[in-house]
Amino acid sequence: MYPVTLTGRTVVLREFRPDNAAGAFQIFGDDAVTAWLSFDSRSRAEVTALINAAIERAKQEPRTEYYLAVTLPDADELIGFARLGFNGVQAAKLGYAIRADHWGHGYATDATRTLISFGFETLGLHRISAAIGPDNHSSVAVAKNLGMQYEGRIRHHVYTSGGWRDSLLFAVLADEG
Repeated sequence: MYPVTLTGRTVVLREFRPDNAAGAFQIFGDDAVTAWLSFDSRSRAEVTALINAAIERAKQEPRTEYYLAVTLPDADELIGFARLGFNGVQAAKLGYAIRADHWGHGYATDATRTLISFGFETLGLHRISAAIGPDNHSSVAVAKNLGMQYEGRIRHHVYTSGGWRDSLLFAVLADEG
């Protein structure tokens, strides 16, 4: 299914475009944002390559992910991303980030709620999980707000900021969402 545009209460999720690289750098190149993600900050060239690769993967059949830009309805400016990456049978991993200057407005919750609904209602998924850094209290709150259940701790799950970090695993099933 391409292209995809999903409208939430406060945000719009849409396919990435080549002109999104500069806006994406404000997320992927910002240490304040990537401190909470599973990877270190990226250079402008790396972000451009990342966006171009996401655009190409979106056009593949079958799709292996829905990696979407998060924008505000009244402006097409990129303020974040939300991603469902397929893993297993009718299962996907959820990932998301919002630019630091847009934190605290509920955009992550709206973007992920919209994407989870799409996953269950349109894609027919059975399970959606998210692995969150233990100190990322805001993201844990988002997961709980979405009805995701805490399932446990994954020890030394990601290597970031020069060391191994655990992740807290949360998940929601289709009949719970």
